[in-house]
Order: sequence, then structure tokens, then C-alpha cells
Amino acid sequence: MTASAINIKKTPPVLRGGLPYLGYALELQRNPIGFLQRGQEQFGEIFSFLLAGSNVTFLTGSKGNEAFFRAPDDQFSQKEAYQFTVPIFGKGIAYDTTPDRMSEQLGFIFPALREERMQAYAQFMAKETQDYFDTWRESGEVDLLAAMNELTVFIASRCLIGHEFRQHLSTEFASLYHDLEGGINLLAFFQPYLPLPTFRRRDKARTRMVELISQIITNRRAKGNQGEDFLQALINARYADGTVLSEDNITGLLLTLLFAGQHTSAVLAAWTGILLLQHPQYLPAIMTEQQAVFGNSHTFSLEQLRQLVILERSIKEAERLRPPLIMLMRKILRDFEYNGYHVKAGGLAMVSPAVSHRLSEFSSPNQYDPERFSPERAEDRKSPYTLIGFGGGRHRCIGQAFAYQQIKVIWSVLLRQYDLELVHNNYEPDYTTFVVGPRQPCLIRYRRKYKSY
Repeated sequence: MTASAINIKKTPPVLRGGLPYLGYALELQRNPIGFLQRGQEQFGEIFSFLLAGSNVTFLTGSKGNEAFFRAPDDQFSQKEAYQFTVPIFGKGIAYDTTPDRMSEQLGFIFPALREERMQAYAQFMAKETQDYFDTWRESGEVDLLAAMNELTVFIASRCLIGHEFRQHLSTEFASLYHDLEGGINLLAFFQPYLPLPTFRRRDKARTRMVELISQIITNRRAKGNQGEDFLQALINARYADGTVLSEDNITGLLLTLLFAGQHTSAVLAAWTGILLLQHPQYLPAIMTEQQAVFGNSHTFSLEQLRQLVILERSIKEAERLRPPLIMLMRKILRDFEYNGYHVKAGGLAMVSPAVSHRLSEFSSPNQYDPERFSPERAEDRKSPYTLIGFGGGRHRCIGQAFAYQQIKVIWSVLLRQYDLELVHNNYEPDYTTFVVGPRQPCLIRYRRKYKSY
């Protein structure tokens, strides 16, 4: 055996086939979980495949997830992988700036998620939720995902951008936000600047969004108003070098936080309800908990919401079975070693919460069982990288607590005030969107129990 042969390093097994250049792009768009599960069943916790000209290395299981999330930024880069967000968040924001500047921007965001702010948010969330459901008739049918999208936009804008912005929230804003969301898809991941109608609408929507937020900033400055919201914090913010944030930068950071606080929350809220209504045997314990925590109270506090541990298990089980983000990617900047395999720089690394969450690390992984998260079982505590619906390790989403809090508020109000049932037999995931909710229409039937509690 020659010395050169000895030095040849083992590379991950390759899933052969697919189309020239595109590889498995079409199958990944049609049925991403089925495709990735097929590869995992054939090769185990690591394999590679071709995707739109790029070599993708897929890692799965808690150890594969840990390797993915713990890789340093100069080895696995989010910045290069998530350039499709730049047209939405803007130049110089998040994945379009240096690591140091991005850290400063995260520093601007953290105060919006501190304990004292979350206390205030509980009341804002409760009011927005109650006001929204007060517009429903005594009985009827509603598209649950559409309702959750509307409501979480109202909640996130009130909590994160403020009362003034929420008052001016109009059908125009809802339309603009929808056009921005339309710019997030698998094609945008690889070619975010193609001259397509979807991307043109995205760009026009962002330009108009800057105009709307700039008007609020101008009015505040002209009147000397000081808001108590995240928008005011950004108006007052300074980078370490003393630079103030431009109105375009402020809009970008607001959109970054709004997307983090709304999109995945809406989808997870919808799945939480669908799965609970599909498994009604878990509802009595939740209703008993509701009575024990709230009684006949009309208010919500952060402490009360934290006591809803049984409802939280159902949210967590929805995150496990139907994670809003089914694939997470990084650009591989430096060669990578994992489990005896050598992965070369230049391609993409991928993990999938939807695949990892259905491995045998969870008991009966395809079965809906919120009690797997009870203190006695605590299946998600086996590893910090077992449940990764909101990322893992230092890359865990900073908005997870906000998302869980608003979902608890929404379903506390809904379950206490309405009798609910599903209209369809099946509620399947819609893989045409980047954040995977139920395919629409996903109708539920409601009947009001009483007008107020």
C-alpha cells in the first residue's frame, strides 16, 4: 500500500441519483422529510447528497446535532447560508454584517426579552388575544393557521414595536408582511435576487415598510415622545463607535425580531391546537390546570403562565412532532471531521429537527405523547441537542420563551372560552413554505361557552 493511499480520508456515504446539477432539489421541495428519512435509514447519522450544485452533508441524532451546533462560526457559518434574509432584514443587519457588529445588534435585542419586559408582555398578549377572539361570532368555522398568523402579528407588533405601531397596524401592513414572508422559500436560499414576481413584491414591501416606520420615528422626534417599547430602545441605541442606527437599520432590526416573534409562533400555535384536538384525552388535565392556576381571574401574569406545565408539555410535543423549521443549514468554511468521516469545505451542512425528533432517542417517536416531557421521563433532557425545534446550544433561538408565552396565552383563552373541534380528518404539513405549517385550509369549528371569564 502506498503512502498516498494511507492518507486518503474517508468521506461520508453519498446518496446517489437525482438530476444533473439540481440533484435532489425537487424531491427536497416536494417531500423533504421523507427524502431525509430515507437517507438516514440507509446510511445512519451522516450522509451527503447533491442540492442545486452544492454538496450537502446531513447530520442527525443528538450527537450529529451537537457537532452541527457546536462547530465554531469560522467552520460552520450561518452568514453565508442565510443570505436569503438580507433582502428582508436589510444591508448591514444580522447575516449581512461582521460577527462583532451582529453581536452588538443582538445586544440591542436582548433587553426586549428580559424578565421585566416579559412581565409586561403577559398583559399585552392577554389583551390582544381577548380583543381578537371577541370579534368571533358565537359559533362558526375558522382557518386556524390564518387566525394564528393574524393574532401573532398583532401580539408581536404590540409587544416588540409598541402601542403606537399597533394602533396603526392596518390591512396595508398585513399585506406588506405577507409579501415579505413570500420571499422566504427554498429558491431564495440559493438565488435570492432572481427577477421573479415574488422577489419583486418582497423588495417593494420592504421599501414601504421603511417608509411606515420612518414616519413613526419622525413623529416621535417632532413631538418629543419617548415610547416604552423596543422601537424607542433602537432610536436611542448607539453602536460601540458612537454611530446611531439609521431608519433602515432600525426597520431591519424590528423586522428581524418581528419575524422571530411571529412566524414560528403562529405555526407552532396552530400545530399545538391541531394535535391537542386530535388527541382530546389530554384536554381534561389541561383544563384542570387552567382552573387551578387562573380560577375566574381575568388577568394573566408571567408567574401564572409559568405554572402551566401541562399545557407547556403539549406545546413542546407539537415542537417535536411538527417543528416549524424542518431544516437548518450552515456553509462549511473549513474541513470538518465527524465520526471518522472527513467533510471538505465548500459545501453545506444540514440538520433536521423533523427527522431527529422521530428517532429512537424518543420513546415511540411517531406517537403523540406530551407526558414524555414530564419530570419523571424528561426525554428531552437526555442531551441538550435532542429537542432542537428552536436550535441548540449557543445557537438556541433567543425568542423561544416569547413564543411559548404567547402560545400559552392564546390556548388558555381559546380552551376556556370555546368548545372546539376539527373539521377535517387530516391536517398535513405544507412543505411549499420555509416555515412549515399545516396545509390550508385547516379549518376548526368553534362554539362560544360564554362571553367572558
